[in-house]
Amino acid sequence: MVAVTFPDGARREYPANTTGLDIAKGISPSLAKRTVAMALDGVSMDLADPIEQDAKIEFLTRDDPRALELIRHDAAHVMAEAVQALWPGTQVTIGPVIDNGFFYDFHRNAPFTPEDLPVIEKKMREIIAKDAPFTKEVWPREEAKRVFKDKGETFKVELVDAIPPGQDLKIYRQGEWFDLCRGPHMTSTGKIGNAFKLQKVAGAYWRGDSNNPMLTRIYGTAFAKQEELDLHLKQIEEAEKRDHRKLGREMDLFHFQEEGPGSVFWHPNGWTIFQEIVAYMRRRLKGDYREVNAPQLLDKSLWETSGHWGWFRENMFMAQSAGDHTEDERVFAIKPMNCPGHVQIFKHGLRSYRELPLRMAEFGVVHRYEPSGALHGLMRVRAFTQDDAHVFCTEEQMADECLKINDLILSTYTDFGFEGDLTVKLSTRPEKRVGSDEAWDHAEGIMQEVLQRIAKSNNRIKTAINPGEGAFYGPKFEYVLRDAIGRDWQCGTTQVDFNLPERFEAFYIAADGSKKAPVMIHRAICGSMERFLGILLENYAGHLPLWLAPVQAVVTTITSDADDYAREIHAACIRAGLRAELDVRNEKINYKVREHSLAKVPALLVAGKKEAAERTVSIRRLGSDGQQVMPLDAALAALANEAVAPDLRRVQNAA
Repeated sequence: MVAVTFPDGARREYPANTTGLDIAKGISPSLAKRTVAMALDGVSMDLADPIEQDAKIEFLTRDDPRALELIRHDAAHVMAEAVQALWPGTQVTIGPVIDNGFFYDFHRNAPFTPEDLPVIEKKMREIIAKDAPFTKEVWPREEAKRVFKDKGETFKVELVDAIPPGQDLKIYRQGEWFDLCRGPHMTSTGKIGNAFKLQKVAGAYWRGDSNNPMLTRIYGTAFAKQEELDLHLKQIEEAEKRDHRKLGREMDLFHFQEEGPGSVFWHPNGWTIFQEIVAYMRRRLKGDYREVNAPQLLDKSLWETSGHWGWFRENMFMAQSAGDHTEDERVFAIKPMNCPGHVQIFKHGLRSYRELPLRMAEFGVVHRYEPSGALHGLMRVRAFTQDDAHVFCTEEQMADECLKINDLILSTYTDFGFEGDLTVKLSTRPEKRVGSDEAWDHAEGIMQEVLQRIAKSNNRIKTAINPGEGAFYGPKFEYVLRDAIGRDWQCGTTQVDFNLPERFEAFYIAADGSKKAPVMIHRAICGSMERFLGILLENYAGHLPLWLAPVQAVVTTITSDADDYAREIHAACIRAGLRAELDVRNEKINYKVREHSLAKVPALLVAGKKEAAERTVSIRRLGSDGQQVMPLDAALAALANEAVAPDLRRVQNAA
């Protein structure tokens, strides 16, 4: 007998190997009909699986959030069946669930095209309508290889060989079609529903190796309800309009080129935004942090001591002198992060407990290797600037420092316009790590307590645990903000590190005269400044608040009769501290308005003969069809007031 515990705490015994479906039917036929899978001790499983030991059971319906992955997994299998039905001889390779959808890789002589997607979708709906049951079989390894070989599925034969000995080799059927799969699946194809969409095709090498055959990857997505799919597709459409790479071209902010892959070529407008963000962060840190700067090139021995050489080397760039005059054979690394350099600064001189907490900040450029296929505009680069800082403190100060960092992160995100829900995730020890389990237990325990205090401090904060995603040297908080169209972005981090100071033998003199290793807290708020700028562009769709806009106003004319007055307005804008440009080209005003609107200039100050005579200006705001005529002095005062950064406004209001 096995004991099964239900969500309400009730406990019942059943004969061994009773299935979840048997139990659901025994409770009520309607429950069995609604249920698509079960969770045993929190792990999703086929409803038809036998229950072999005592467990907590939950019945999953299509509307359960945990069923979404199953819906997408089943949709991928149905897509594969549809493809092979339409194009016999096509080989199926792998088809996992991914964030927001699924894909399947196929091998055929002619790659698929976007025009094929509606045809595949139609066939998928036919398969779903048949409502064929998903059934699982366990095959002997050699039988599976023979069957797939006879079908011409050479990639499947290779996958069978890759399954470790001793693991069950599972085959899932849906009607006559079957595939190699770990599972689980829902009870039948009909449970998928029709809220799915095939989205795009792309090339992909088998197992990601360019020496292997090129496959065609078909991406799709699926949801439990049509309205959820519609919302997702609308979000994708909106995201495409907001793509920071497109905005970067329209606003003349930056570009990339092959000679510097993953490195940004900043144009004046883009660099202005970048520097405004840095200036804001510097003001927020003033008085609490001391800014430092560590070298870009450091001997590999330093990275060996820190542990990066062993745990992070594949992401690091190396450097050696290319000349014949080199006096030694030293190998240097271009720094992928700032922390080892900051430890060296801390170690330079004798530190007392009275100096702690000691907070060091650096807007340091770091370089990390990313595969070329992973590079994505400002969001994924190889060279970037971190708003990095390290707090050296005592263990007793650690919790308060984490809370102080939390307050700084929250207020910063609010100032940049992210006022919605925020998720703080505690990422725990990864498989590859340094330090003892005892040290990790201690650090994670303190972080868990801090997380609880953070959750109580602000009702906009949600918390979560991210198992195994900590840094190799310590647990961390990850701050995930939500943008204007509902997308989540992980930006800030707070990482507690008991290991690095000990590895470098860093210490301070405690009150009793003994030497003690400090706790080191790594923290970033924006994270990668490049990526944060990209997030801002997409959040605002390029319509940046006036204090961040690279060009805050353009003064332009209706006719050349007002050119002198326009020059006077432009000079007054500069005196008022506005970033303004002058446009007195001999072009029609509608052409100028369209051009500057495309460049996302927040304000156009238009001058004509009437405005010149009356000492007024006509203001057109980005995104508005109307215009407002104001006295020149009042217009400039209003714009100058609007252009004050949020942190400076707080200072003004407090004065």
